[in-house]
Amino acid sequence: MRAFLVLLLSVLLVAPAESRGAEPPQVMLATQYRTGIEIADYWVSEKLDGVRGRWDGRALWTRSGARIEAPAWFVDGWPPVPMDGELWIGRGRFDEVSGIVRTLEADAAAWRRVRFMVFDLPGHEGGFEARLAHLRVLLADAGIAWLQPVAQQRVADAQMLQARLRAVVAAGGEGLMLHHRDARYRAGRSDGLLKLKPHEDAEARVVGHVPGRGKYDGMVGALIVERPDGLRFRLGSGLDNAQRASPPPPGSHVTYRYSGLTGNGVPRFARFLRVREDLPPPDPE
Repeated sequence: MRAFLVLLLSVLLVAPAESRGAEPPQVMLATQYRTGIEIADYWVSEKLDGVRGRWDGRALWTRSGARIEAPAWFVDGWPPVPMDGELWIGRGRFDEVSGIVRTLEADAAAWRRVRFMVFDLPGHEGGFEARLAHLRVLLADAGIAWLQPVAQQRVADAQMLQARLRAVVAAGGEGLMLHHRDARYRAGRSDGLLKLKPHEDAEARVVGHVPGRGKYDGMVGALIVERPDGLRFRLGSGLDNAQRASPPPPGSHVTYRYSGLTGNGVPRFARFLRVREDLPPPDPE
């Protein structure tokens, strides 16, 4: 047995990092949009509803540090520099792309529907405007149809920004991202990267189920969920019949949408959005 353990340890020590997993990539994270900022100083893009991916120059990783088993042809010819982006199929198709990305053995036919939408270059030391210019040239030179830059535009003022938000949401999008033109890429929450959505969202852990009544008799009426700070509340709105018949089990994590907090700190108008298969790590310090 001792000889076996020694052999196993030696294999782990020499195995490549890709086979052992990796530390979560140090990514730049957004803070909430606030009124009063100088809108003209920001580049604005749609917040894509996909799976965030980090290309390290050789492989794709999720935000939590799991290797994404994309087909070899999918990443063939990609620039050998770090890229931050979103694996995306289209608006309202998160569950579809999430299922493809989580599959351990890549389904080539399914991956044909996926695009890697790049929004930043973590290794570039310039401000966002300089990174964006370099990113556009880099991907144009690569000439790969499923490797694209996220569309970025400038808007003049808050009125135009809100009009852009309404148009994106009306078309089925989630919201907007704002990059300050001079902000450098730094891990952790950054005031140089803002998100603007009509609703807020967060994650919670399922700790129980509430039996359904009436038309939901024999199914789940609501989930009992717990926030990281220990606050528990019910989450019933947003569940479809299939989810009520086979609900997320205790211990799983879900994403919910809400509109502010009550006086007691409970999410107002909380609505189930999806099961969170790949829970992100805590924010970098």
